[in-house]
Amino acid sequence: MKVMLAPMEGVVDHLMRDMLTRVGGFDQCVTEFVRVVDQKLPKKTFYRLCPELHNGGKTPSGVPVRVQLLGQHPKWLAENAQTAVELGSPGVDLNFGCPAKTVNKSKGGAVLLKETQTLYDIVKAVRDAVPAEIPVSAKIRLGFEDKSLAVENAVAITEAGASELVVHARTKTEGYKPPAYWDWIAKIKQHTNIPLVANGEIWSAEDAQRCQEQSECTNLMVGRGALAMPNLALCIKGRQAPMPWPELAALLIQYSGYEIFGDKGRYYPNRIKQWCGYLKRQYPEAELLFNDIRRLTNSQDIVEVLARQADS
Repeated sequence: MKVMLAPMEGVVDHLMRDMLTRVGGFDQCVTEFVRVVDQKLPKKTFYRLCPELHNGGKTPSGVPVRVQLLGQHPKWLAENAQTAVELGSPGVDLNFGCPAKTVNKSKGGAVLLKETQTLYDIVKAVRDAVPAEIPVSAKIRLGFEDKSLAVENAVAITEAGASELVVHARTKTEGYKPPAYWDWIAKIKQHTNIPLVANGEIWSAEDAQRCQEQSECTNLMVGRGALAMPNLALCIKGRQAPMPWPELAALLIQYSGYEIFGDKGRYYPNRIKQWCGYLKRQYPEAELLFNDIRRLTNSQDIVEVLARQADS
């Protein structure tokens, strides 16, 4: 079984990837998307979103990180895929799943699920542009407004030469609202011969097992679930029980050190509050923590509250 950490724009950056892969259980990560419009981007853009390129394309704990590209023009996506690989990305991922309105309005992400031929053209161009041994993966949803093209889109991506396909088992319109339609992944599997990865609404080891049964997929990708329970990947693999709160509070302090002294230190108060929003799903203590830090704007004050939580 392979458990992958999902890309989440503005949330799962290199600091969060480092933190969660140190906790363990993840076999692969994907970056936040590199937005490609109509030019070959400078190397600094790739290094900014994927600092792991300075470390052989791996997190400090050794987990491979694949650069993700988002755009609509096959030629420019192919040229930027070449750059990503030249800089050391162990693969290239293509984003056809982002539901954000601003992205979709500029014809990127999930809106491309309306255009099967464009999906094919993009994957084919990228596949032809990078060495054969470099994996080219894609992430899709089941459709934009409905699921009528789910199988057709997956087949097009397969025929274009993709190495792997992650399927978020909802349409763009369905967003992140439960349920996830895992059984649709099994339908897609009947029509494609490349490895599929199931994604969507996996919050626990029990969810993971149900997803595997209904999707007929062994490999999984988790995103929000890993933020709500940082050792979710290890729980899914049966290696650990859910992390107890004092241990998690200590992890939050460790994360605070990353954030405060990292390149985004000024955003730390908002980031830690955002993380509490996810943790509240699994830990009642996170609600209390959020209430305690909600009005705090000084990083040190927040860390002091966390320290009390870790000691309790």
